[in-house]
Amino acid sequence: MAQPFTWTLPASRQRQWDLTVVRPAPDPAASRPIEGLADAELVAACLGGASGAFDAIVERHRRAVYQLCYRFVGNHEDASDLSQDVFIRAYRGLRNFRGQASLGTWLYRIGVNVCLNRVSVKTPQSEPIEQREHVDTRAESPSERMLRGERSALVRAAIAKLPPKQRAALILRVYHEMPHSEIAATLGTSVGAAKANVFHALQGLKKILGTEAG
Repeated sequence: MAQPFTWTLPASRQRQWDLTVVRPAPDPAASRPIEGLADAELVAACLGGASGAFDAIVERHRRAVYQLCYRFVGNHEDASDLSQDVFIRAYRGLRNFRGQASLGTWLYRIGVNVCLNRVSVKTPQSEPIEQREHVDTRAESPSERMLRGERSALVRAAIAKLPPKQRAALILRVYHEMPHSEIAATLGTSVGAAKANVFHALQGLKKILGTEAG
């Protein structure tokens, strides 16, 4: 809300003119550093041309977006490229963000679409995520490490064989621990469809892994 400010101008000794200047009310967010703003405030700041606002969005969400991309493609080089593509598309389409879902969910939605387009034309590879995620595996024996790696590779290969919507729903549910409502918002489906996709994905995964083990 604007705050009125009255400035008195002496026009002559007998008479004065009152000039009222309307100043915009101070924005509370403007006094805070960019990094301390909420997601919605960062979006508004970015659209307003604030320097560093989108960099703050990237810094806040890059790890989650990267992990999502990795779960689809299974290697760090492609995951890094896809993450960059996600944020480029987000920057170009930021004006389309309406705040009906969280910014994180909106970025996941872009990420899922980008990843599904990529994996439809490229076979996912199998590279352990621990290489970049700094998981401490020093307590494991070499045999335990090898076994864990083999199981992870089998699961990733099996997930890659699932239908696209099932694959996306399973990744969001298992690896990102999303509730079904948020999965539905990310995939643009109903909650019932999200639950069905997760259920069928788990059944399909068991079948694929069982067949390969046999």
